[in-house]
Amino acid sequence: MTLSMQKQKQGYQIDMVNGPLAGKILLFALPLMLSSLLQLLFNAADVVVVGRFAGKEALAAVGSNGSLINLFVNLFIGLSVGTNVVIARDLGAGKSEHVKKSVHTSVALALIGGLILAAAGFFLSRQMLELMSSPPDVIDLSALYLRIYFLGMPGNLLYNFGAAILRAQGDTRRPLYYLTIAGVANVVLNLIFVIPFHMSVAGVALATIISQYISAVLVLLTLMREDGIMHLDLKQLSLDWHTVKRIMRVGLPAGLQSTLFSISNVVIQSSINSFGSSVVAGSSAAGNIEGFIYVCTNAFHQAALTFVSQNYGAGQSKRVDRISILCLCYGACMSLVIGNLIYRFGAPLTALYAPGEPEVIAQSVVRLGYVAAFHFLCAFMDIMVGILRGLGQSVIPMIVSLVGSCAFRLLWIATIFQAYPTPSCLYISYPISWAITALAHVVFFYFVRKHAYRNLQNAKAAN
Repeated sequence: MTLSMQKQKQGYQIDMVNGPLAGKILLFALPLMLSSLLQLLFNAADVVVVGRFAGKEALAAVGSNGSLINLFVNLFIGLSVGTNVVIARDLGAGKSEHVKKSVHTSVALALIGGLILAAAGFFLSRQMLELMSSPPDVIDLSALYLRIYFLGMPGNLLYNFGAAILRAQGDTRRPLYYLTIAGVANVVLNLIFVIPFHMSVAGVALATIISQYISAVLVLLTLMREDGIMHLDLKQLSLDWHTVKRIMRVGLPAGLQSTLFSISNVVIQSSINSFGSSVVAGSSAAGNIEGFIYVCTNAFHQAALTFVSQNYGAGQSKRVDRISILCLCYGACMSLVIGNLIYRFGAPLTALYAPGEPEVIAQSVVRLGYVAAFHFLCAFMDIMVGILRGLGQSVIPMIVSLVGSCAFRLLWIATIFQAYPTPSCLYISYPISWAITALAHVVFFYFVRKHAYRNLQNAKAAN
């Protein structure tokens, strides 16, 4: 490899344990934010294209599947969080052999998990939609979309685990480039499959899985071309069980937490489905728009997770405190501004998804007023979870989320919603549950911080 190529690869990395933090956190978070925004834009293209050219039922079929997809996928995506934490901490501590094992074990986990999800999603989609009370005029299209979509799960997980490996060393730019390439392919294929070929939801799903495999191949090729401890050799793919346990210790609770959120969202989606296709379509459009707020602030969750992991691994407690404050301020402020702008312009934004559907637009604006405008509470909650996971705590955040968000929402549906059965009554449960869970995470962090820093002091004294 030439010297210029080595410098170029080093330029993708960020030194997280030395020097100023404010600019480096933004340097890490902004490409990640753009990656997620591009991914959402390309996903939104699925909804926009099918809504404009295939009708309201097709829009509801594509848009209402998000909570069910997340229910299946989030457990395995949580394991990629474990990959990020484990590799980042070992990089901070200088444990080269551990990093090598984690890279190969993570890719093997992604491949196995993707194949399991592909089989489960393909064969169980119809049954899950029936359990969710999917509207009769939507369920056939929804089942077709899901069966094709889940065939792309190996590519989906390979990309996410590969991107987590790159993020652990501060590289968020190359995943951005790869998502851009895959996303452009997705949009082009959407237009081809839906408009001239009239493939409706099947065309949208097929375009999505092709783009997922494109991004997976690109990120795997990058890892295979890496030098040193981050190099991926496909012949060495295997499950190192000690590494699996370390990844599971952080990743499994993270995945279960996301799955628990998805379960509550599936229950809420089932309740929304009872109001008919116009409310379902309006909620689906609003949910897609709200995703743009979430990914902007989730970039600072990822920054907190990675920066805290590396600095905690390096024994730098003061930097962990500063990272936490910076990420919370960045994320909450951004969410407050963007969320309220989206609510203000909710009607024209929804019109992009459902032109000429005033009832759908009205239902979308109702949801945005309860969810988008108060999304800063979700940002604060989410970033606190990233900080705690970076400190090696993943079980308690899962339990707190189970009680503060999931159990609360289920209880809300069983009690308050039964007395006031309206979409607004469902939507308001989101900001209330975010506030409760965020406060609980802050209280827990106070105790975790003292214990974690005491361990660092003891380790330094022993050395």
